[in-house]
Amino acid sequence: MAFRKVFAANLPRCTSSLGWAGTWQRWMATSSERRIPNDGLEMKDFFPVGSGVGIRGPVAEVNPSERDLGRGATYHIETYGCQMNVADSELVRSILNDRGYREVPDRDTANILMVNTCSIRDKAERKVLTKLSSFRKQKLRLRKDRRPIVCVLGCMAERLKTRLLEEMLLADVVVGPDAYRDLPRLLSIVRDGDSGAKAYNVQLSLDETYADLRPVRTSGNGVSAFVSIMRGCANMCTYCIVPFTRGRERSRPLESIVDEITGLVEAGYKEVVLLGQNVNSYN
Repeated sequence: MAFRKVFAANLPRCTSSLGWAGTWQRWMATSSERRIPNDGLEMKDFFPVGSGVGIRGPVAEVNPSERDLGRGATYHIETYGCQMNVADSELVRSILNDRGYREVPDRDTANILMVNTCSIRDKAERKVLTKLSSFRKQKLRLRKDRRPIVCVLGCMAERLKTRLLEEMLLADVVVGPDAYRDLPRLLSIVRDGDSGAKAYNVQLSLDETYADLRPVRTSGNGVSAFVSIMRGCANMCTYCIVPFTRGRERSRPLESIVDEITGLVEAGYKEVVLLGQNVNSYN
């Protein structure tokens, strides 16, 4: 009975001759929390145009094979969204650490501020945009030669692409979920280039699974670990943005999955959570 009273108290009073059905329909139509946000994007905006890779401003040439691209550089990464993003941030750590970048826990001491993002819900995007705005304010308080590089990773990077660089002016580097291997090179280009240099890579892949990488796990209790077994989705549901931000479905080789889990068991982990946009489609 208490639940009924509370629920009824939050409903609009019925004053229409159409009864509750008509009142409920009008309430749903006018509620700001239920409107689809109009961000100006159309279906064509989610399909790749050109190569998906680019640089803005004068930059120096960088050899992507150099092992010390990040020597002396520190980074701080914050992750929003699903467990897959948490696993992707662990891959990003592996890639950056292998190139000489060093993670720091305090964003105020980092040369590079990174945000791994989510586009599934509007609320998640608004949280990220608020965070990026705070990063921008932090940058503007510093001298140009001391301003950190702001890097946007993940689904929002793939969805908004160069808008984050050119229209919103919230990022210096934009990297989609299939281009993390290119991250050290893009960061070095911006670090070594003109103060206004920008770089991006939002190319989606048909075969990238990062199967050869070993994630750097810095969070958790050492008991449970995420293991990605596939990426992307081929279902193309009308309401879902995942195929456009995560790309086509592809599965990771079984041998690499077993090898990673074996390493986790040897390290003392007791639980493994298998991840993917659609794990039921693994093949």
